[in-house]
Amino acid sequence: MNLKETISDKAIIIEIEGRLDTTNFSQLENKIMDHVNAGKINILVDCSSMDYVSSSGLRIFLMSLKKITNLNGQFVLCGLQENIQEIFEISGFTSIFKIYNNQKEALPTF
Repeated sequence: MNLKETISDKAIIIEIEGRLDTTNFSQLENKIMDHVNAGKINILVDCSSMDYVSSSGLRIFLMSLKKITNLNGQFVLCGLQENIQEIFEISGFTSIFKIYNNQKEALPTF
């Protein structure tokens, strides 16, 4: 997995490339928590290049959402590929998360 980070005037954008699984989920967790601890609580995760997510990855998304929401921030996802979208639907995450097609649609919501 590779993580690319961009800072916009509205949010921190983290792009995930590759697999998010038990071998690397802590990278994403650490990156998100570093921003939260620094007071940056508007985060957009772009999943358009993420081709797999394990239960460990789903747990990081859920944990981040809860933590950021409690701080009155926003944790938003975009670009879910069809197989990832299906996992989110089966797990009930589509009703919990704000999910957009791409960054262009997601950024104005911050």
